[in-house]
Amino acid sequence: MWLFYFEVFMNITCTEMIRLCPLACGPGSLILQIDSCPVAFVLPFPSQVVYNRVGKCGSRTVVLLLRILSEKHGFNLVTSDIHNKTRLTKNEQMELIKNISTAEQPYLFTRHVHFLNFSRFGGDQPVYINIIRDPVNRFLSNYFFRRFGDWRGEQNHMIRTPSMRQEERYLDINVCILENYPECSNPRLFYIIPYFCGQHPRCREPGEWALERAKLNVNENFLLVGILEELEDVLLLLERFLPHYFKDVLSIYKNPEHRKLGNLTVTVKKTVPSPEAIQILYQRMRYEYEFYYYVKEQFHLLKRKFGLKSHIRKPRPRPEFFIPSPLETEEPIDDEEEDDEKWLEDIYKR
Repeated sequence: MWLFYFEVFMNITCTEMIRLCPLACGPGSLILQIDSCPVAFVLPFPSQVVYNRVGKCGSRTVVLLLRILSEKHGFNLVTSDIHNKTRLTKNEQMELIKNISTAEQPYLFTRHVHFLNFSRFGGDQPVYINIIRDPVNRFLSNYFFRRFGDWRGEQNHMIRTPSMRQEERYLDINVCILENYPECSNPRLFYIIPYFCGQHPRCREPGEWALERAKLNVNENFLLVGILEELEDVLLLLERFLPHYFKDVLSIYKNPEHRKLGNLTVTVKKTVPSPEAIQILYQRMRYEYEFYYYVKEQFHLLKRKFGLKSHIRKPRPRPEFFIPSPLETEEPIDDEEEDDEKWLEDIYKR
């Protein structure tokens, strides 16, 4: 839906009353003119963007880019001090939506939070963007990141998870999966879909209902959901769709200094589970993979529509899922997210 409005807007023709003003206002901005006399400035479309970033899907890289871009282009980057609360009560939803909606426009709000329906509480629905990745790869990255951190420092994992017992920190990934530890089982593995399904309790239950609702929200509320494995193409499309936010993002991303900082966020001590354990993960994450391949297909259709070719290796065959027994769903455990903003502040102090 948002892509339809975007295409209509980008194809507006000049008239005596409304003219595109690319030089004075920037790409995609409007200025009203009567008898060639400017009378009113209209905010760039869209002027309200939410990036409800999925954990361990390149979000720290994108947030670092947004920090640079907000200074360069002058938009309002709104962040949050809360990094580990993705599910909200009704009152918390109302409060957060109110705070976001009253931010100075044009704004881009970013936080680890499941999809929020602004219109349900009488607000203007913003444009959403997001990025996901292969579900097993995301899970493995998070598993080892919580235990051993990344290249920013050998001891940063001790600060992040100080209460983790040593036997848990060094728990073999195969044991965790094959012996069905909570961290390697549902509902903990049902992670990506709730970011798109929303705040309804059923969005946390692995199943068709949450999957279909997530697909519906992608179609109706997200301008773009990209694939981390094709990040450069994601950035190209973001620059095309949202130039007043993402103009020059790819050149900044490819800058050697940024690349050097980005390399520090690579998770350390990752090991690959056995084929048997991987197959079990595929079975447990069947809905996550259905969603991932759906989003990937939509993303590739979008790339072809705008003339982008996929320069990627031949994809792995899709996992063959067995029909699982009904999934017993208990209350999910809160995820421990990295304090992104503190890390970014440290970088800018260097």
